[in-house]
Amino acid sequence: CLFGFRDSRFPLLLSLRRLRGRAPLSLDLTGMTGIDVKFEPPDQAEVIALISELDAFQDTLYPPESRHSLDLSSVKGADLIFAVARDKSGRAIGCGAVVLSARYGEIKRMYVQPRCRGQGVARRILEDLESAARLQGRTELVLETGPYQPEALAFYESRGYRRRGPFGGYVDDPLSVFMQKSLAVRAHRDHGG
Repeated sequence: CLFGFRDSRFPLLLSLRRLRGRAPLSLDLTGMTGIDVKFEPPDQAEVIALISELDAFQDTLYPPESRHSLDLSSVKGADLIFAVARDKSGRAIGCGAVVLSARYGEIKRMYVQPRCRGQGVARRILEDLESAARLQGRTELVLETGPYQPEALAFYESRGYRRRGPFGGYVDDPLSVFMQKSLAVRAHRDHGG
């Protein structure tokens, strides 16, 4: 297996599966039927093909030294939340990840096939990733994208992400745009008497 993940070595996936029945990790898509977003291991042929499409697209925009893609096989299972969107026939049409660090989660590998854009798929993936990161105790998400992707910048801004400086191991690069979002901690109220 290319990424080296199996369910027994993917404890976060297993814990998210157990939580799925108790906490709303997926939201309904208004006006769109047949799209399902689930947390899955990334070592599937369809997912690898999606990531290859993303890499090919980014290769046309940025030089290698300004591309900060993530080799998913380098991330330990417990530090990775990976979501896959599938259409009504079960084909993978989009994906995204959160890499968990001690202080924050980093959004990586967000991609929706061009034929499926504008239908809420990316929003759904991102909302599910945000919910999962919140369940894992993260209160901040960060990301790096590029200036030649105005649709991505507008999308993230519309979802509450704001520009910031470099984080983690990143350095200032004119071909990088860094963003962050604080995740509100949802209060659980006891409505009993």
